[in-house]
Order: sequence, then C-alpha cells, then structure tokens
Amino acid sequence: MAEYEITAPPACDKSEVSDSRSHEDAMLSRIVAHCNEFRGASLPRSAGQLALNLAIFGAIVAAMYASLGAGFWPVTILLTIPAAGMLTRIFIIQHDCGHGSYFKSRRANHAVGWALSLLTFTPYGFWRDAHNRHHAGSGNLTRRGMGGVDTLTVEEYQRLTPFKKGLYKFYRNPLTLLISGPPIYFILLQRIPIASPMPYSEVYHGMKGPRIWQSVMLLNAALIVFYAALSFFFGALATLVVFLPIVSLAGIAGAWLFYIQHQYEEAYWRPQKEWDYNRAALYGSSHYALPPALQWFTGNIGLHHIHHLCSLIPNYRLQECYEKSPDLQKLPKLTFVDSLKSARLALWDEAQGRMVGFSAVR
Repeated sequence: MAEYEITAPPACDKSEVSDSRSHEDAMLSRIVAHCNEFRGASLPRSAGQLALNLAIFGAIVAAMYASLGAGFWPVTILLTIPAAGMLTRIFIIQHDCGHGSYFKSRRANHAVGWALSLLTFTPYGFWRDAHNRHHAGSGNLTRRGMGGVDTLTVEEYQRLTPFKKGLYKFYRNPLTLLISGPPIYFILLQRIPIASPMPYSEVYHGMKGPRIWQSVMLLNAALIVFYAALSFFFGALATLVVFLPIVSLAGIAGAWLFYIQHQYEEAYWRPQKEWDYNRAALYGSSHYALPPALQWFTGNIGLHHIHHLCSLIPNYRLQECYEKSPDLQKLPKLTFVDSLKSARLALWDEAQGRMVGFSAVR
C-alpha cells in the first residue's frame, strides 16, 4: 500500500518543506469545504432506504423460518449470508442515527436508532456516546478511550508485566479480535453495563454513569420481550437457529470493518500537542475500496475518511461526495488484498511512525 500520509521529500530545503505544507493545507481546506456541502439528510431517501432494508431483511428472515420448518436446512444456512449482509447495512443506519445524520429530527434519529437495537443487539445510547468519543479523539494518543480498538504503543507494551502482555496479546490475536470475539461481544458482553478499560490499558479512559445502565438494561428487557414473542409464534429453537448465526456473522463483518478503518500500517497516531482533527480523519481513517456489492452491503462505510471528516453526511451521500472531489480521489485506497496484511498489526511504533506486529518488538 502507498504511503498514507502526505509528506515532503527527504532531500529538500526548508522552503520546499514549507511549500509542501502549504499545498497540503490548501488541499485539506478544499476537502473540508467540499464535504460540508454534503451534510444533511433527505427525508425521502432516509425513509425509503430504511423501509427497503427492513423489508429485504424481513423477507430473508421469513424465508429462513420457512425453509427451516420445511426441513430445507441447507437453504437456511445459505440465507444466513445475505441476512447478515442486510443486518450490517441496518447497523450502518443505526450508526448514522447516532451521529444525527440520518434524519433532521433529533427525536427521529434516537427513536429509529433505538428500535434498530432490537436487531443489532447494540444498546443505542451507550454505543452512540462511546462512538462519538471515538470520533472526537481518533488517532489521538492522549485521548484513547472507549469506542475504538485498544491500541498500545511499543513503549507502553514493553512496560507491561508479563501477565498484562499476555492479556493484550490475547485481545489483539486475530482469532479473538476478529473471529470469536465479535459474536461474544455483540450477543453477551453488550448485555453488561460496564465500560471500564482493560487491565493492560492504563492510558485509556472508561465511561461511567447511570446512562450506561439505562441504555443497556432497557435494551436487555426489550430483547427478552421481542425474541420471546418470536419464539412464541415460531418456536424458540427456530428463532435461535435463525438469529444467532445472523447476528454472529454480521458482528464478525462489522468488527473487521471497524478494525480495518483505523488499523493499517500507515495509520495516523499523534500525541495531543501534534494531533489535528482533519489530518486524523483523512490519514487515520482508510478508504477501504470494496467491490460494488460489498460496498452496498456495508453502506459505503469504506469511505471512512470522508465519514470521519464530516460525520453529518448520511451513508447514501458518501459516494457522491467522493466522486465530485478530485482531491479525495487522489488519496490512497486500501484494497481488500492489502487489508488482509493488517490483521497482524498490534502496536503503534512512535519511532517509526507506523503500526507494527508483535514480531517487531524485541
């Protein structure tokens, strides 16, 4: 993958460095102004997208129940894939609601975001607050906290006790972080109203307060009622067989997307005194270039640098924003093949200014 941050050539004088910086600042200003033109929701587009996505998801789930009841369980298994894709897309709508970008009405955003929690298993209020913290401090080494993938620097990792190093290695293992962990997190751990940092994350800030309890416990009660009703009409075992794989697979897809949006070799991490919001958005959030079908299922969230620069752009305007900016089109892309190499990354090396794996630490 090409260098993600725009830097001056190594062999140039101070005037050339200054010119390069001025050129970059001008480009950033143009991109910010351009993205701000795409802020704001369109009620017909938002309502239409919501209705269509829920209808498609409902139809697939109905087909899964029907095929299971008829004994065609291979069909049920196959339908899990498009169902999980649609649930990922529904999560993007919930995500937009949390940013206040899906409807102009704050009340409508919160109502729809909370209702979709019944499908995504994600407590809307708690997730919204944690995720907005992530946006406010993405790439900021001084303000790391809830809402992002735990990331330590090489120096911080080396200071840990052997036990805490083992915990961090276990957490950052791809099998834990990207395969087995997401289903456990979405289905079980999000039922617990706790938002404290992990033992190895001494630099991280947790979240406290009754709002966490209210958000989590209210959703827990609603989930019991909602899925008990489905179990009453369609059977408890059938409901478990239908929804458990869907939520698990969608959780894995969502975890990978969130991971790769900020965890790549040339990502942007800076201490507070050097950190810049716009640069963190453009250079610390990837443009994950996916095939058209996968881009549709993921709600254009691969254009993550645009989203972080202006989170008030709804998902259905991100591609349009990209296509109308020559500056955005000049920035590097992260392909699917290149992204697979990022799974081994685990630490930020401040000396080298890049993400590295555990093998790079002596």
